[in-house]
Parts: sequence; structure tokens; C-alpha cells
Amino acid sequence: MQKSLSSKLVLFDLDGTVIDTAPDFVLSLNNILKRHGRATLEFDHIRSFVSEGSVKFTEIGFEITRDHPDFNKYRNEFLIEYKNNLTNKSKLFAGISSLLNQLDENSIPYGIVTNKPFDYAEPLINYFNELKNCKALVCPDHLQNSKPSPEGILLACKKIGVDPKESVYVGDHPNDLIAGKNAGTKTIGCLYGYSLDKDETYPESIIVNKADEIINALKLL
Repeated sequence: MQKSLSSKLVLFDLDGTVIDTAPDFVLSLNNILKRHGRATLEFDHIRSFVSEGSVKFTEIGFEITRDHPDFNKYRNEFLIEYKNNLTNKSKLFAGISSLLNQLDENSIPYGIVTNKPFDYAEPLINYFNELKNCKALVCPDHLQNSKPSPEGILLACKKIGVDPKESVYVGDHPNDLIAGKNAGTKTIGCLYGYSLDKDETYPESIIVNKADEIINALKLL
């Protein structure tokens, strides 16, 4: 490499950053909607809500709010269906495998800090051999407060034994960038994911359009 990587740890968000899970989210929701005789939703219409999780998907799919008497019933159906489809169509974003290889080659550990519950995140990560060297997986189950709280990032740094100031957090949601900033890490925002707005500015983060740009962004930090 022409310029070395100075960071000692790289932490990633999961959905929309490392793995494109949107196809299985949408498939699962539409399966449940069809089961209830409701119209299915277009992929592009709901892709941007993946990072908001099952609550948002239930609200959008059934056009109800969380105080609706059937909300929990529909949400639980969706969660069961999604767990059955975790690895049906989900895939690593193009460029992630090469990025992880380069981190391994430079002896830079990496981990994942996600708002996805452990029961869903762990089997998803285990499915992809490219993620075999992940040094830490931190989920809401392990925390008092999820992102945008920095708690998860700080816990991952502690588990791996690296100062947050020598770490980078990579994510596709404004809350990822806030959490990284509050934890004291440098941050990289991913426009290829689900939630960052290409028309917005994120002045304290390096912004990438594609996953294969992350390695160069790391060199700039």
C-alpha cells in the first residue's frame, strides 16, 4: 500500500454497511402481508427503512402504529418469518470481502456493533466465512443503551483492547456517526447503505459512495 493504515481497530455497523440484508427484510414482510391478504410493497419503497428494524416495518406494512392492539402480533409474525429468511438473499456488499482481507493482511482487528438483536446477528455473521475473523459482536442484548449511544462502541473497544481514539466506526445511519463521535472514534459514513442522505453533509466523517472506497478512506484518517 502506498499509504499505511494507521487505525488500530475498525468497527462496523451490520445492516446496510457490511451485509445487504434488505432483500430478506422485504421478502419476509411481503410474505406476512400476503398471508394476511394485504398488498405487498415495492422493494425501493421500503429499503430505506431497514435500519429502523421490525417496528418500522410492521408500521409501514400494516399501516398501523405501535399502540394498535394487533401490533405485537404482526411484529412477532414478521420476526419469525425474517429469522427463517436470514440468509436467503442477503449478501456482503461488493468490496467488503476485499476490505476485510486487507485488514487481516495489516493485522488490524475488526468487530461489529449493531442494533440488530444477537439472535439474528450471530447466525447471519456465522453464515459468511469472510467474517470469520470478527473479534467482537456487540448487540442491544449486551447494552443498556443502543446507538446513538456510544456504549456499544466503547464495549467493543474494551473487548478488543484498543483505545477508541485509535479506532474507526463505519456505518450507514446518522446514529452510527453520532455514536462514533460520542465514543471518540473517527467515523466513515456509507452512502451505499440505507439511511444516509446524499444531499446532506456530515462534516466530521469521511463519506464513501461504495464499500470498496472504505480502504482508501481509512488511509486518510
